[in-house]
Amino acid sequence: METVIDVKGLCKTYIIKKNSNNVLRNIDFTLKEGEFVTIMGPSGSGKSTMLYTVSGMDRATAGDISFLGKSYADMNDREMAKIRLVSMGFIFQQMYMMRKLCILDNILLPGFHAGLAERKKVREEAEMLMRRLGIMEIADNEINEVSGGQLQRACLCRALINHPKVLFADEPTGALNSKAAGEVVNELVKVNRDGTAIMMVTHSARVAAASDKVIYLIDGHIVGSMELGKLKDEADLSGRERQINKWLMEQGW
Repeated sequence: METVIDVKGLCKTYIIKKNSNNVLRNIDFTLKEGEFVTIMGPSGSGKSTMLYTVSGMDRATAGDISFLGKSYADMNDREMAKIRLVSMGFIFQQMYMMRKLCILDNILLPGFHAGLAERKKVREEAEMLMRRLGIMEIADNEINEVSGGQLQRACLCRALINHPKVLFADEPTGALNSKAAGEVVNELVKVNRDGTAIMMVTHSARVAAASDKVIYLIDGHIVGSMELGKLKDEADLSGRERQINKWLMEQGW
């Protein structure tokens, strides 16, 4: 499998009032094509910082990160922004969308901005994604007129509009009820089966059970990992969840 992201010796330090806060320490990490990896750990362990730095939203203090063989250190901010727009997708716990745009227009925006296809083709792609995720009926709604689950699925459509190589998800179910969370997880599994690599941060063992591999982070260090393999079907989730919970307890969760 092709290596999508390769991380070597990643360190991230913030200077706050002249004091150094070493959030990430010597992280080595590889994300391969079609892989679904979850990052877990207690609050403050550096999970979100790792996701933001690996995705290039934040710059590393030390170490090297490369995307499809090209080092972030060799890219300026404009080049990094282009890669995030065209080759990466993002969904977050907070569902950031433009309030003055309807749901469909929010999904179209990164597709139009990337300019990879004619606007008609981008619109057809957006509508196809919305039908696939079962939200076509809310296309013309404003973002405050839909449920949290519908809005997060719309965010997933937006993240996929440019056919990214990798999807970054930071607590994508954190603001959802269990039913909506399950629906979003099911869609993530489908996206991954279609070949998109996923790096996800979550506190939920149930959500993590959908991934191929779980990495455990404490105080900015990777202290363990658990290989799960591909999810067979939804019925397999409960057993995998129990496996993860047992393993997390062994890690000191």
